[in-house]
Amino acid sequence: MDFGIVLQTDPPARELVRLMKAAEDQGFRYGWTFDSCVLWQEPFVIYSQILAATSSMIVGPMVTSPATRDWSVMASTFATLNDMYGNRTVCGIGRGDSAHRVVGMPPSTLATVRDCMHVVKELAEGREVLLRDKPVRIPWIRNGRLEMWMAGYGPKALKTVGEHADGFILQCADPAIARWTIGAVREAARAAGRDPGGITICLAAPAYVGDDLAHQREQLRWFGGMVGNHVADLVARYGDSGPVPRELTDYIRERQGYDYAHHGRAGNPSTDFVPDEIVDRFCLLGPSSAQVERLEELASLGVDQFALYLMHDQREETLKRYGSEVIGR
Repeated sequence: MDFGIVLQTDPPARELVRLMKAAEDQGFRYGWTFDSCVLWQEPFVIYSQILAATSSMIVGPMVTSPATRDWSVMASTFATLNDMYGNRTVCGIGRGDSAHRVVGMPPSTLATVRDCMHVVKELAEGREVLLRDKPVRIPWIRNGRLEMWMAGYGPKALKTVGEHADGFILQCADPAIARWTIGAVREAARAAGRDPGGITICLAAPAYVGDDLAHQREQLRWFGGMVGNHVADLVARYGDSGPVPRELTDYIRERQGYDYAHHGRAGNPSTDFVPDEIVDRFCLLGPSSAQVERLEELASLGVDQFALYLMHDQREETLKRYGSEVIGR
């Protein structure tokens, strides 16, 4: 299993670059960031510094969206980074949550996500594609490569992943949810005539190594709130008795709205509705031995990468202990 680290692009950017370099030194192969350029600093500027400071780390957004960036600019940005640093980027993409809502936009449609993945990949790899009914090609690209990994939870999103994406991002470490979503992605790939094994499975969730479970839960409760934003959209579409597993839908019954000013941060006051059980299921906490056991279960389900959200008060300690007790065991 590969390992990645997920960080917000809080200032100062040099601290983010330092943590990414430290993560590579501990054996992490991927460096991911949030992409909400109003809430945090612009990630694509910082990617260049991360790539310069590391030797082989692959970087990308978790996740960008089709509506906040022009598709040709997105493709050219990835291609430029790849040309400078040797094809070391990956594009995580979704319908858009925080980046959209803080500027008054709804999430993109799945059709838009699908079309964006196709256009950006073709352009970033140097091929001609129709963009707004005009043939477009970036002429300077040679040997470009860009994988498009799509995030999603609902049945239609999972079908889109299986039919069109190079990878699947699941933001949740619950084995039951992983089993259902990975199965749906693979079934959609088979039905579309694609090789299910060719789709990389990336599971992303917070991890906190230690023994004080009560404190860890309070530090990671924010994640249940973040996932709840997407689940609320699913419940609005499918109802709470639809095809989405109850492991996802039941816990948001007491959700009363969400303040994006605290998005992805420990102590988020909008996440009081998230029970301890959900934190335990959606995140990895406790001693490293317990986390290794969960990761082995997830690997048996087909997870290729675990991407660790590192937003809590013991980032350095968790990073070091993952390097020595999980990745390097």
